[in-house]
Amino acid sequence: MPELPLLSVDGLSKFYGARLGCIDVGFDLYPGEVLAIVGESGSGKSTLLSLLSGRLAPSAGRIRYRMRDGELRNVLGLTEAERRLLMRTDWGFVHQDPAQGLRMAVSAGANVGERLMAVGQRHYGDIRATATDWLGRVEIDSDRIDDAPRAFSGGMRQRLQIARNLVTHPRLVFMDEPTGGLDVSVQARLLDLLRGLVDDLGLSVVIVTHDLAVARLISHRLMVMRQGRVIEAGLTDQVLDDPREPYTQLLVSSVLQV
Repeated sequence: MPELPLLSVDGLSKFYGARLGCIDVGFDLYPGEVLAIVGESGSGKSTLLSLLSGRLAPSAGRIRYRMRDGELRNVLGLTEAERRLLMRTDWGFVHQDPAQGLRMAVSAGANVGERLMAVGQRHYGDIRATATDWLGRVEIDSDRIDDAPRAFSGGMRQRLQIARNLVTHPRLVFMDEPTGGLDVSVQARLLDLLRGLVDDLGLSVVIVTHDLAVARLISHRLMVMRQGRVIEAGLTDQVLDDPREPYTQLLVSSVLQV
């Protein structure tokens, strides 16, 4: 029996008055698959990610998600309570700036533990033990569990944000430039960590990145956007090694600043 898509998107569009955010985007995302969205600044990739993750309402189109009971439901038709539950349990969102995805004034352990409490866990010892385990999984020493994120480096904050998102074992994670603004060596370490976690947990991921090297390292499929439209899509290596569209060829040859 063929595998069924986890996320199915049809005719997704967003208009800001006369200005176009994105138009007529459609794709299927399968369990365990990583999809990278690339394009120059203003191409519509960030708008698309905001639409997919429920942070922005579309002007047209449909986003369907396969719930744990196997039913493919229209995300836009969910009640507010259903949508909040989905975002606390089955979905995660990793921001480029980890300060947007963390509570900076509370401890690292509390940042991870809050997500567990949001899904109903109440036993303090169990929550702290799970938080400690996850800090270790993202390469943060357990003796930093009571430190606030303000005391962490940028790379450590990003790893903490990842732990906060993954502790509830979501099936779909959205990532917005997760390595942006980090030093090259820190980027490489974070990418290795992300790739390992994605494989170990069987995560589906939609990642927006300006860096084609990041896309090649972490994604199975690639969508190239320009002026709000998907102009090329396919297997990542295939698109990057043999791009069909002149615009994609320019991106690959680094003629365009993305």
